[in-house]
Amino acid sequence: MASSRDRQRKLARAKLDRQLARRAAVAKRRRQIRAGVGAAVVLVLIVAGSAWALGAFDSEPEKQAAEDVCLWTAQDGAVNTNLKDVGEPPTTGLPTSGTRPMTITTNQGGPITVELDQTDAPCGAASLSYLAGRSFFDNTTCHEITAEGALRCGDPTGTGLGGPTYSFFDENVPSAPEPSPSASPAPGQPATYPKGTVAMIGNPPGSNGSQFLIFFKDASPAKPAYSVVGKVTGGLDVVEKIGAMPTVDNGNGAKVKPKTQVLVQSVTVGEPGAAPADSPAPSPSASAG
Repeated sequence: MASSRDRQRKLARAKLDRQLARRAAVAKRRRQIRAGVGAAVVLVLIVAGSAWALGAFDSEPEKQAAEDVCLWTAQDGAVNTNLKDVGEPPTTGLPTSGTRPMTITTNQGGPITVELDQTDAPCGAASLSYLAGRSFFDNTTCHEITAEGALRCGDPTGTGLGGPTYSFFDENVPSAPEPSPSASPAPGQPATYPKGTVAMIGNPPGSNGSQFLIFFKDASPAKPAYSVVGKVTGGLDVVEKIGAMPTVDNGNGAKVKPKTQVLVQSVTVGEPGAAPADSPAPSPSASAG
């Protein structure tokens, strides 16, 4: 009989202990919830206070200064008399995506239309647009047919030494081709500068100005050094015809100058996203920088 009562007491005690443990756990969870809510409220107040202090709730927030897109390095026209001063393009507010059309009119037929790449070469596209808008290229010559298979244009002096009184750095130079036993790219590898590529060329390399190359055949130099700025979209046959011309001495002992003069009559650049002009005649909208 005594043992039965002892067992009942033990069971009752165990039940009470379980109830007390559950109550303690419930009370602990409640304290944790209250603490979490309190911390969240404090965090919200801190964030709101910081935002207020920084002016997030001001009715007229301050405008942030526009960041520079391109850096133009001034060149001394007194030191290099081949340079032509037409000022410099803006450094801010320049398009950094999409394309814009460029039209090159020559005495060899055409026009040659180009799609400028504002995503990978925003500074090259901006420079060409700016210079075209100031008639910088009008009545200049394409003074060289390069050994790599490109027509070199954009120098008002026709010497390879001319340009504007500013320069800018490379921005879209392709990677070197994979090693190959021959001068051509490895099998299946595309050319570094496919036919129709338009690229900037600097003097010295990496110091770009106004001179550009139009490739009339695929090229894969061992050490690419030209910033790709766009591609030909029409008139490539004109470029190929010029590329097949005989060459003569350019006055410096190099037989690279087209025997027949290649005169650039005008270069116009349209608005971003516009289609190339069908007519070679420049228009106010096409010549705007």
